[in-house]
Amino acid sequence: MYGPRGAMLGSGGVSDGYEVGSKRQRMMESNPYFAVSSGTSGFQPYGYGGGFQPPPFPVIRLRGLPFNCTDIDIFKFFAGLDIVDVLLVNKSGRFSGEAFVVFAGSMQVEFALQRDRQSMGRRYVEVFRCKRQDYYNAVAGEVNYEGIYDNDYHGSPPPARSKRFSDKDQLEYTEILKMRGLPFSVKKPEIVEFFQDFKLIEERIHIACRPDGKATGEAYVEFASAEEAKRAMCKDKMTIGSRYVELFPSTPDEARRAESRSRQ
Repeated sequence: MYGPRGAMLGSGGVSDGYEVGSKRQRMMESNPYFAVSSGTSGFQPYGYGGGFQPPPFPVIRLRGLPFNCTDIDIFKFFAGLDIVDVLLVNKSGRFSGEAFVVFAGSMQVEFALQRDRQSMGRRYVEVFRCKRQDYYNAVAGEVNYEGIYDNDYHGSPPPARSKRFSDKDQLEYTEILKMRGLPFSVKKPEIVEFFQDFKLIEERIHIACRPDGKATGEAYVEFASAEEAKRAMCKDKMTIGSRYVELFPSTPDEARRAESRSRQ
């Protein structure tokens, strides 16, 4: 698999040591477009003042994406450009076919706009400018929908277990669970230990990787039954190492697709 819907890379794309799934906190601390001014409540461009005009925020919007699109498909679509963030937009829990892509600078945006109406699979993709606030609103929408409060937002604890568990409790379960937010160095024995109280099929653990072999922070695990997988959801938001791990119901088809992409 290739990272959650909303995966993150550092400036420099997939080759600079940042892994898919790293947090927006890292991006905001390392990229001047995201620097926070202590004197305001919002994001301010770093180092600008006294009437200097800051550069435009380097974000574009995509529309018409295939509904099975992943962040890696977008990285490939913009091959050669320095992507900082990809946010795939969900509506009511389903991918909308739209995405936001943040680049390392304004010049990268100009190059990206030249790929308007190029194809991804059988669909042509619209690439157009948008505002920084549109991107922030989309990020906020993802947080509100999924209840994601981990280290992306300083000082915000994970949502109460009763609330987030009740949401996922309504979903349909198979014997497969998806894990997200894993340490990038995680190994199968750590996952086995994490689920030691449940009937996990050890040979059916798949740690997702990008085509270059780096881990995405996700894994797919198979249990003896759908009921056992649902029971294992009580481990949602518990920790492996210093990271707390999100669990989601998945399907054998999704797990197979992730495994196939990892081999590419």
